[in-house]
Amino acid sequence: MARVLVVDDQAEIRRLLEVTLRDEHEVRLAHSGPDALLVLRGFMPDVILLDIMMPGEINGLQVLDLLKADLRRCHIPVAMISARGQVVDREEARARGADAYFIKPFSPVQLADWVTARLAGQSTAFDFTPPPPGPR
Repeated sequence: MARVLVVDDQAEIRRLLEVTLRDEHEVRLAHSGPDALLVLRGFMPDVILLDIMMPGEINGLQVLDLLKADLRRCHIPVAMISARGQVVDREEARARGADAYFIKPFSPVQLADWVTARLAGQSTAFDFTPPPPGPR
């Protein structure tokens, strides 16, 4: 089983991703940047799903910077998850080493497919935008 770390300050997002991924992966959860760093002390994930905007002194981009500066963890694929969908936000995440960028609301199935593809060593798209609203 591959190991996945999910970091998001919204409990419902953490739960959604845990339920989506837990049948095929060992999933650990963190609710903030500092909490993610604590989890990483005793857990070496194969993939990290990381929210950008979280309360506290360390946001998701700062966690990403710390991961990419750590020789033991810089190889871990990281997908950023954010409500911030501007091109500049996605470009900043990519420049800092993110492997994908999912804009909320995202498809949990699409995110799970990205995790599976990355674990299989497949190249994947960087930007994942939500589908347009359907007919009402």
